[in-house]
Amino acid sequence: MRTVNSSALVTGGASGLGLATVRALVRQHASVVIADLKGSEGEAVARELGERVTFVPADVTDTAQMQAALDAAETAGPLRAVVHCAGKGKRVRLVERDGSPGSLETYQEIVHLNLVGTFNVLRLAAARMAGNEPADGERGVCVLTASVAAWEGQIGQIPYASAKAGIVGMTLVAARDLASRQIRVCTIAPGVFDTPILSGIRPDVKESLESAVPHPRRLGRPEEFADLALAIIGNPMLNGETIRLDGALRMAPR
Repeated sequence: MRTVNSSALVTGGASGLGLATVRALVRQHASVVIADLKGSEGEAVARELGERVTFVPADVTDTAQMQAALDAAETAGPLRAVVHCAGKGKRVRLVERDGSPGSLETYQEIVHLNLVGTFNVLRLAAARMAGNEPADGERGVCVLTASVAAWEGQIGQIPYASAKAGIVGMTLVAARDLASRQIRVCTIAPGVFDTPILSGIRPDVKESLESAVPHPRRLGRPEEFADLALAIIGNPMLNGETIRLDGALRMAPR
């Protein structure tokens, strides 16, 4: 799928993996809409990157807000690519240290944002792409974001791991569902990446995270995530696949 003279939507595009993907898509001459929360740096990023980048404040679980982001994308050209990076995690134990049961409300919040939000973005974007004229035998491609926590969630990650495992589970089904409409779906499952989420950790903790990665023995770079997202967009035989991007990392229990 070529991105020239077309538009792309990147959720969570104001920082981290999403921002690196926005920059990469701009270099590929796509018009890009950043869908991120109102309090994010999305507006500043759009100003920095120029007229082909637009910021639309949007919560990925809100249908009306996401429709507005998709409307903005389609004003710049047919929507050919979506890279869905928005998400977050919160710690929950099944039994907390004081003996109380883990928070059902927090579990529901994280699963709703990460898993239900992914479904919402995917369904709305696919409906737009389905109306495109095919280009080189394709109407569009959606790249989702899971995590290695889908397989090796650490203690305290149960809501996040549940949601990310759900994204892995939906990938092949979604690709099969949308195949008749010539829309591809793939998922990237990153390991430990050097994003703003890790900016406040102590140097010794960062060093411990790096040492757990067999090779290369460092944190992943957001640009490496973006490179893979663009490779998926560009390769029509990549479909229905979840790709681990982790330097052969397998997470320990804690």
